[in-house]
Formats: sequence, C-alpha cells, structure tokens
Amino acid sequence: MPAAVTRGAAVTGAWRSAASPRLVDVSEPLVLGIETSCDETGVGIVRGRTLLADEVASSVAEHARFGGVVPEVASRAHLEAMVPTVRRALDTAGVTLRDIDAVAVTAGPGLAGALLVGVAAAKAYALALDVPLYGVNHLAAHVAVDVLEHGPLPEPCLAVLVSGGHSSLLLVQDVTDTMVPLGQTVDDAAGEAFDKVARLLGLGFPGGPAVDRMAKDGDPAAIAFPRAMPQSYDVSFAGLKTAVARWLEAHRGDVPVADVCASFQEAVVDVLTTKAVRACREYGVGHLLLGGGVAANSRLRALAQQRCDAAGLVLRVPRPALCTDNGAMVAALGARLADAGVAPSPLDLPADSSMPVTQVIARGALPGWHS
Repeated sequence: MPAAVTRGAAVTGAWRSAASPRLVDVSEPLVLGIETSCDETGVGIVRGRTLLADEVASSVAEHARFGGVVPEVASRAHLEAMVPTVRRALDTAGVTLRDIDAVAVTAGPGLAGALLVGVAAAKAYALALDVPLYGVNHLAAHVAVDVLEHGPLPEPCLAVLVSGGHSSLLLVQDVTDTMVPLGQTVDDAAGEAFDKVARLLGLGFPGGPAVDRMAKDGDPAAIAFPRAMPQSYDVSFAGLKTAVARWLEAHRGDVPVADVCASFQEAVVDVLTTKAVRACREYGVGHLLLGGGVAANSRLRALAQQRCDAAGLVLRVPRPALCTDNGAMVAALGARLADAGVAPSPLDLPADSSMPVTQVIARGALPGWHS
C-alpha cells in the first residue's frame, strides 16, 4: 500500500462483498468518493479496482419544472441528501466509516455552490477520520471509472467525454497525471444540445433520454442537419440546435418528432465518433473510451462500436449507470491516486468551478483565496 494511505496496511486476505462477486483484496485502500458537481449527490465506495457501493440521490425532478438545473436548488438538495447517501453507501458496502482509508471528492469543474457542499463534506469526513483527502477533477474521474468494469486503463488511450456541460476529446497518457486536451466544446455541449432540442419538441427535462427513446422510431436520414467544424477536434452544437429550431419553424403543424429526434441525434453522434476515430489514427492509439452522461445514449454507443470495429480499435464504455455522474467514479480515481503514491490534497483545497482538465488533483487554495 502506498505511503499516502496507511490505515489498515497490516490487514491481509480477501473477501467477497455484497455489491461485487469478485474477491476483494483487503490490503488495497478503501476509498469513499463524493460527487456533487451538478444535480446528483453521488457516494461511492471502492476497494482498489472493486466497486463496493454506488449510491446516488438525484434532484432532477426538482429541476424539471424549470427546464434545466437551478444551481441553488441543486446545492440545497445536496445538503439534505449528503449524510443519508453516505450511510446508504456504507450499508451497501458492509463497512463503517472507521474502515475508510481515504476520502476523494470532486473539486471541479461544476456548479460552484454544488461543489462547495461536496468539498465541505469531504473535508469534514477526512478530518474526523484522520485520513488523506483527494480533491479530484470531475472529467478525469469519468475516465477512471472504467477500471471498475474493464480493468486497468491502457495508456495511452483516447477518451471522449460527453455530458451536459462538457464535450471533450482527451489523450490520456496517465489518468493520475497527464491528460492532453485535443478538442473541446466551443459553445453548447452535447448534453446541453439534447436538452434544448427536447425543450423545442416538448419532451421535457432531462432531454437526452427522451430524445434517445423517440429516435428509436425515427429515420436518422430523414433530415440533413449540419455537422459543424469537420476539420477540427473541437465541437460545436449551437448551430445544430439552431438548425433544428429553424426546421421546426418552417414545418409547423404535423411535425415528425421521431424523425427530428433521430436526425438530430445522428448529427451529434456522427460528429463525435468521426473525430474520435480520426484522433485515434492520428495519435496511434488503439483504445477509445467513452464517458460522461451522454455516453449512455444508445445510438452513440452503437455507432462508436461500429466505427471502432471498422478501424480496428478497442472500444471501452462503462455501463450507463457509471456514465452519468456518480460517486463511484470519484472513488475509483481516488483509489488510483492512492495506489500510485500521489500526495493527497491539503485541507484548504478549494472548490474550483473552472478546474482545467489538465489538473487531475487539487493542490491548495486558489490564488487570492483566503479561508
């Protein structure tokens, strides 16, 4: 066990948890992960690369009437859900707080108020338990979570992270240290575009699952929606959303909702998969990882698999529950950092709503910040 995590270091042997049929090496660090970057209060418990608990309390129903996430509502929901969600995770894992070897928490990026709730809770648990604290990057955690399902990450690999706030193409050389951004969102992220198009069609919030369901009955070639910035690794979906709005204005009356959904969705996933496969070829990378909430989209998963097979690439996609925001991904990255002997974060670590993807772990207060 690395020097950064010493509690329980003398314990040896193995056991089977209720949450995982695999034998668990109890000499590996037991990490509690907390995720509050948006509207889900996620708490995960991981032993090494084995997931023991993944509990989520979502406030999405409270945001639905506003058509999107309201930061203050999300923050208050996190405050109410934090302790009960931690208790459920401990019960599911069959452990107590005294068994925890380290605490990991999303330090950014995300909604500032929501992040503050999680960071404050994580500091309290780490201080009370006298264990190391790892303030981690939300996007890096979306990459790290795949180890819980498919084993160690091949390094380097290419990661496409698509969510409500981010669309990122990353060259991952070491998830504990080096992630090189190749492309990113320049306006609307993929998930944001799904939400806005769903609102135009009266499908409610969140839009991603609704559009995905409707698209199954539609023709993806029915409407030729645009693909923006074909030569760049950056992505832009604001123009696509506007194109859908203008098409709907021009075809008022009997709108083929399923065809609109399928054609819009195809435009999004075509852009994402085309750029990802091209980047794999350019950088000589043989493994492609999909992550983030939009990675739960059935058409994105199918087209990515089809194009990876054709290009001779290995596709890694976590199951849908691990694609959306969750505490398991934070715990997984915390466990990986602990195992690599990375020094933990100090207790004055900030919640950084604009934490850059190149920074995997938080290192103390932001410039100009005072406790």
